[in-house]
Amino acid sequence: MCKCNCCGSGKKNVLVYACSGGANTGEIADRAARELMYDGCGSMWCLAGLGADIQGMIQTAKDADENLVIDGCSMDCAKKTFDRLGVTNYRHFRVTDLGIEKVKGVRCTKEQVDKVVAKAREVLSTEK
Repeated sequence: MCKCNCCGSGKKNVLVYACSGGANTGEIADRAARELMYDGCGSMWCLAGLGADIQGMIQTAKDADENLVIDGCSMDCAKKTFDRLGVTNYRHFRVTDLGIEKVKGVRCTKEQVDKVVAKAREVLSTEK
C-alpha cells in the first residue's frame, strides 16, 4: 500500500524511472525514485534496460498503468528514451526545474531528495 497516498492507494501499477547521471541532479533523481519505491508509491525500474532496447522491459513500461520519469536536467535523457521507444504513458519532470543547480562532483542533500520526492507525489496525485 502506498504510504504517500500519491497513486490511488497503491491500486495502479506505477513504475518509476530516474536519471542516474554523473552530476548531483542524477543522484537526487535516483535517490528520490528509491524513496518513492520504499514508500510503496511505485516500483523503480531500470532506465538503462530501456536504453538497451530490452524488449521485455519496454513492454513492461508500455503495460504499466503509469510511468513516472524523473530527469536530472534539461537534457531529458530519460524522457527522450521513452519518446524514442514510443512509450507514451508517462509523466515527467526535471530536478533542475525545482531550483536545484546541476553540479558535478557535489553530493546531494537529504533536503534536495525530499523536495524531489514531494514533487513526484504531487505529480502522481493529480489526474492526467
